[in-house]
Amino acid sequence: MRRIALVTLVVGDYDEAIRFYTEALGFRLTADEPRPDGSRWVVVEPGAAAPGSGLLLARAKNEAQRGRVGDQTGGRVGFFLHTDDFARDHARMTAAGVTFLEEPRHEPYGSVAVFQDLYGNRWDLLQPAE
Repeated sequence: MRRIALVTLVVGDYDEAIRFYTEALGFRLTADEPRPDGSRWVVVEPGAAAPGSGLLLARAKNEAQRGRVGDQTGGRVGFFLHTDDFARDHARMTAAGVTFLEEPRHEPYGSVAVFQDLYGNRWDLLQPAE
């Protein structure tokens, strides 16, 4: 069986990234383990207890990596967060201080709005059409 298990997201600080993804977006922290080099293995996953795709939050280690924090996809939407209740999650995320860059849209493929994470990476909150 093949699946993409993790995608690395370069962040400025582990703890602020953990707070944003768990508190503002409602992800679960599934790993936070120290590494011998002083870094940490930090994984957050959306959804319930069933494992799925997750984000490996990797703190930038050098100037080149720090320069990519918040712009890992060249300003494009690079991440897609699916929901089964767009209105509920949009309202909860807005109340938690998440910055939406547009008003919700209802497209043939579903309800969608672009938001940015704490570093400026662009995401779609998307409830696919049934």
